[in-house]
Amino acid sequence: MIQVEIGFQVLEADWSRDESAIALVRRQVFIEEQAVPEAMEWETQDPACDWFVAKDGGGAIVGIARLTPDARIGRMAVLPGWRRRGVGTALLQAALAKARQKGLPQVSLHAQVHALLFYGRFGFQARGPEFEEAGIPHREMSLVLTE
Repeated sequence: MIQVEIGFQVLEADWSRDESAIALVRRQVFIEEQAVPEAMEWETQDPACDWFVAKDGGGAIVGIARLTPDARIGRMAVLPGWRRRGVGTALLQAALAKARQKGLPQVSLHAQVHALLFYGRFGFQARGPEFEEAGIPHREMSLVLTE
């Protein structure tokens, strides 16, 4: 668990317990805010992923992230009222800590172009050209965890 002084904590989620709350954040951020088609948002691999949630002082989930079995970080989402308060940073740190704990040599992700600098601060390097995913510009990024 990562405890943060500004009113939230990041925990590893239990998919069977937290699935509906995770889905609410995904719906609000990706489907409603970013207009990702609903059919593209839900995936059968979700239960097999390691999920991380940021919870406010009342226990409500305000941010999410996942680490897939094939070492991809994704579904990083923070509710609008919680952005720029360290939630995304804490979620990414939790996912990276889990990847290191698993002994993964590297992780990768598809970063929305506006978030390239955020991931770059953690050492992620952009690879390849810009591409669209769900109508949103992205770049592939990766981070080597072991040298």
